[in-house]
Amino acid sequence: MPKDTHHLTRKIRLLIDLPDGEEKLELIKKLNKFQNRCFRAANFIVTHLYIQEMIKDFFYLSEGIKYKLADEKKDEMGIFQRSHQNTTYRLVCDKFKGEVPTDVLDSLNNMLRSGFSKTKKDYWEGNCSLKNFRRDIPIPFPPDAMSRINFQKEKGAFCFRLFSIPFKTYLGKDFIDKKILLEQLEKGEVKLCTSQIQLKSGKIYWLAVFEFKKEPKELRADVIAEASLSLENPIVVKINKERFFIGTKEEFLYRRLAIQASRNRIMKGLGSVNGGRGRNKKLKALDKLNDAEKNFVQNRLHEYSKMLIDFCLDKNAGTLILLNQEEKSEMAKNEEFVLRNWSYYDLITKIKYKAEKVGIELIVD
Repeated sequence: MPKDTHHLTRKIRLLIDLPDGEEKLELIKKLNKFQNRCFRAANFIVTHLYIQEMIKDFFYLSEGIKYKLADEKKDEMGIFQRSHQNTTYRLVCDKFKGEVPTDVLDSLNNMLRSGFSKTKKDYWEGNCSLKNFRRDIPIPFPPDAMSRINFQKEKGAFCFRLFSIPFKTYLGKDFIDKKILLEQLEKGEVKLCTSQIQLKSGKIYWLAVFEFKKEPKELRADVIAEASLSLENPIVVKINKERFFIGTKEEFLYRRLAIQASRNRIMKGLGSVNGGRGRNKKLKALDKLNDAEKNFVQNRLHEYSKMLIDFCLDKNAGTLILLNQEEKSEMAKNEEFVLRNWSYYDLITKIKYKAEKVGIELIVD
């Protein structure tokens, strides 16, 4: 049965709502400590989950040894002293008790167990390796761990408390929908799900996850849209005899190559730049272009996928078919230029998300 809700994630910049000083530095250290414990706990959890699932293979020299992953009080063949779900939670709680809130450890445990259950089949078949988490892992937390968010006019920001730390949002030039979402959250019109705090490059971000009810649309399953992704035209969609071209090669590929060329020229010129005034001064021009290509691509892919879904909605198409994608994916793997410069998988992911949001059935051929 299809879900009647969908989730939307937004990355929102946060500032600690205190003047610069010792107290603010202590709170930043506190967040860094939480992040470090989450990093260590995550690696502990996935390692133990893997060992628990592989425990049958560890006992291949002996018969009669119990290996059922269940509580021994509820199943005579069980090998655990508590529920399966609770084993990894208690493990990290015992190790990091008092160093990080238990709400964080509980959210981390649930998130990793859910992800592990979806990918464990690939582990057994050798299609992927066990996850290894980095030190910059985000800090998860449940929605009830934060105080009610509210907009304060004198500060011009939405404010709340989390981990006993006062935060305020910094939206900058918000051209998307972050302010609208936060206003809806304040009024209780949308639901906040388990979210994350990310520490990156000396900045704090809130990866907020909002839950919405799917918008009802009068779509007809018998109206089928056929779309094709290519390097010449990012998307070509056809419904009956009507054909619609989304994006152009010049608009997407040439601009991307221009950004790459600009960055390469700067890198070559750095060798002749005089020293002094520090490394940051020398690399200032290069730093400006570090994320330029990534941001450009993400922006264009969001635009293209939205235009495709909007076209389907205008025609009441309830089914969207992406044609010949397996064949094109194999071609992309064999051609380095195409693989480097055309984001097939990312575009398909965005189309899937937007189609699910409005109730369009997506078929990848």
